[in-house]
Amino acid sequence: MIRLGVNVDHVATLREVRGGTTAYPDLLGSVRAAIKGGARQITIHLREDRRHIQLKDLQVLAVHCSVDLNLEMAVTPQMVRLARKYKPQWCCFVPEKRAELTTEGGLDVIKNRKSIKLAIEQLQKLGIEISLFIDPTLEQVEAAWDVGADAVEFHTGTWVLSQGQKKIGSGKD
Repeated sequence: MIRLGVNVDHVATLREVRGGTTAYPDLLGSVRAAIKGGARQITIHLREDRRHIQLKDLQVLAVHCSVDLNLEMAVTPQMVRLARKYKPQWCCFVPEKRAELTTEGGLDVIKNRKSIKLAIEQLQKLGIEISLFIDPTLEQVEAAWDVGADAVEFHTGTWVLSQGQKKIGSGKD
């Protein structure tokens, strides 16, 4: 069965652009609207630089989100501690670089196998399911299987850039 998941990071981006001086747009209100519209999972990315989602957002959604909460996170001891404390239903491990505007590639599971496997084991013991955001290569998929991931998500940026000036859906692709 297909389930709708909604990422609400940019609702928080708009709030944070205002310098944290306003309570709007209301993240929890947006989550409730997404759920009313059929969302069965809400995704937030608590970045190290806190450019959009803040710790207070995780704290509120951990209590008040009535559907599965998916926490996108870097594989760091601090983030694993937060996931263990707030226990979202899902965690998606993503690479994170301060300078990037948005995630520019997949997590290198092969290179970071040991730390990823340890973090997965710690969180799965609490009943948290783990997804890995990876490049769509057979080697990365096999490495994700080897470390015990429950799911994978593919970074499609390379494919999108390879499309050049073609308009997707224009009949010319």
